[in-house]
Amino acid sequence: MSIATAARMVRERIATAGGDPEAVRLVAVTKGHSLATVHAAAAAGLMDLGESYAQELAAKAEAAPAGVRWHFIGQLQSNKVRRIAPFVYLWHSVDRLSLAAEIARHAPAAEVLVQVNVTGLPQQAGCSPPGVAAMVEGCRELGLEVRGLMAIGPRGSDALVRASFAEVRALADDLGLPERSMGMSGDLAAAVAEGSTMVRVGTDLFGPRGGASSVGQ
Repeated sequence: MSIATAARMVRERIATAGGDPEAVRLVAVTKGHSLATVHAAAAAGLMDLGESYAQELAAKAEAAPAGVRWHFIGQLQSNKVRRIAPFVYLWHSVDRLSLAAEIARHAPAAEVLVQVNVTGLPQQAGCSPPGVAAMVEGCRELGLEVRGLMAIGPRGSDALVRASFAEVRALADDLGLPERSMGMSGDLAAAVAEGSTMVRVGTDLFGPRGGASSVGQ
């Protein structure tokens, strides 16, 4: 199946879930895939690309087609910010003020999303829901533009997943934030049904990753 066909099918899933395929941004996750995949994605019209590892993003960005918008979607160590700051269009996973400060230092006025931990699990990145408002305010005080919230859905029933995404939507609404980065290949429909404005899809576009990236973190 071609990438263009896969992208059309993902957009059909968005529409079936009640979303507007023209309004819900499709971030194509190229993590673990080759530079050739980056070029093929861009040729298929997928210009919003997501990466989870700083070194991999930087290596691909330096050789990517013009016009690609890079989204950093993974957990990020503060000491990696400087390396990728020239390339990142939107930082999805801002979950602590020390990281926000480093982004503000190397990318003043950058657009960011605050990550929310909707699972309550300590190994899951993100702010607890009660701490989101303070985190948003702290990012703004550093001069960052907070566009919205990001969350990784929990494992479990569709009802549990939808309830978690609904909580993120309510938080974003309460804070007047327009963007909700929610939903991946497995829980896209639940996320869109609960108001996602941005989905992060890799497997359903490019198939499974072929092992660990040769670029690494």
